Amino acid sequence: MNINIHPQLIQGGMGIAVSNWKLAKVVSEKGYLGVVSGTAINTVLVRRLQDGDPGGHTRRAMLAFPSQEIVQNILKQYYIENGKDPQQSYKRSPLFNLKSSTQLLQLTMVASFVEVFLAKENHSGRVGINLLEKVVLPNLACLYGALLADVDYVIMGAGIPREIPGALDLLSENKEASLKVPVVGSSSEDNYVTLFDPKEVLGEVYFKPLKRPYFFPIVSSSVLAANLKKKSTGRVDGFIVESSLAGGHNAPPRGPMKLNDLGEPIYGDRDTVDLAEMKALELPFWMAGYYATSEKIKEVQSQGAHGIQVGTLFAFSEESGFDSKLKEKVITKIIQGERPENGWVFTDPVSSPTGFPFKAVRLDDTVSEESVYLQRMRICDLGYLRHAYKTPEGKVSQRCPAEPIEDFVKKGGDIVETKGRKCLCNALMADIGMAQKQSDQSFEKPLITAGDDLNNLFRILNQKARQNHIDPKEIKSYSAVDVISYLGF
Repeated sequence: MNINIHPQLIQGGMGIAVSNWKLAKVVSEKGYLGVVSGTAINTVLVRRLQDGDPGGHTRRAMLAFPSQEIVQNILKQYYIENGKDPQQSYKRSPLFNLKSSTQLLQLTMVASFVEVFLAKENHSGRVGINLLEKVVLPNLACLYGALLADVDYVIMGAGIPREIPGALDLLSENKEASLKVPVVGSSSEDNYVTLFDPKEVLGEVYFKPLKRPYFFPIVSSSVLAANLKKKSTGRVDGFIVESSLAGGHNAPPRGPMKLNDLGEPIYGDRDTVDLAEMKALELPFWMAGYYATSEKIKEVQSQGAHGIQVGTLFAFSEESGFDSKLKEKVITKIIQGERPENGWVFTDPVSSPTGFPFKAVRLDDTVSEESVYLQRMRICDLGYLRHAYKTPEGKVSQRCPAEPIEDFVKKGGDIVETKGRKCLCNALMADIGMAQKQSDQSFEKPLITAGDDLNNLFRILNQKARQNHIDPKEIKSYSAVDVISYLGF
């Protein structure tokens, strides 16, 4: 395999819509791999439309979608000219089920198409999409929409995406694909799957052959990488090797969960990836999680890595989807040297309903602070991180440990699972300036996630200040191009 066809720098796919099309487009135009997030992309689309589609970008991309009948139905349902009243709640997208409605699958397919189309518009660079294995129910519709927009790469973490390569093979041929759905309480005789049939969802349109994109799973060990290479349902083209210092969801430590004095998971030697073993798999791999310096890039490349994936430094750039006020607040605190006593980033072992450790930036007015979160009305109205379970009647339903406790327990959940859980779905929507106004008249609070590379933000700001011959404290923002320049690419 000629690994030089792949870029050495991958911009991380950060959800929800932090890695938006604007960020991915800039990185891709510079010759590297720009990546959009597909997580909750249907909700992102409907809220953009309800905000009036500033700049008209969403509607322009929708005009390129193969079925304008589907597009017009979506616009009729969600688009508000000049945007809704900021004090009004957003109209919600329906929740996903094992068999979701055709309308919801169409909405998700179009939303994914729009994000990839805009990222690839008017240039020849390469664009990928990032999805979470744990959020299984939307994934087939997301993948097919991305394929319709000619996506170049698919990257997936938060689980073991063994079935995705085979699904890509089928979807690229416009054939029905399926994914197994884990169901708590199911037996070996049960076989729960979610299906996506392009001809049923897209309707009577011309089906041309689609490009099968490269597939890179995100792994935390060489053992998992070897397993995926050998046992996946189709071709695996490379790996993103992510350490526990990366932002967002982290793989749990191997062995029993132990916490340090700050309440964070303790990672040991067993959690360190052997790069010699990764190299022996003879597939390209990229290191992710606190590798964003030119020195570390050279070090890992000397050990066989093709390059690195960078998320956190791009997350706070001008082009990212983070709300501009949140970005400016973090940048100002860093440039002023206001580092919290216990560091910027806290790895919370219980906050995510997925059960995976989740990193949060310490800011006193976000749900990363427990006192702020406890004031929040518990509600599960987006539902991406719900768990499927088998009811006593033999049916499949869903529950979330971050929903109202009495509801979770009524559905057969263990009350212990609710302790410390946070509604990441609503918090991450608030991160991008799309906070929902709930029935108690409160707006959802943000929860910023970042990796340990947040500590390197000061170096980028200093470099920009030197280049512009100004005091670093005058720097309020930086661009994705500044990140690429800092990394030495």
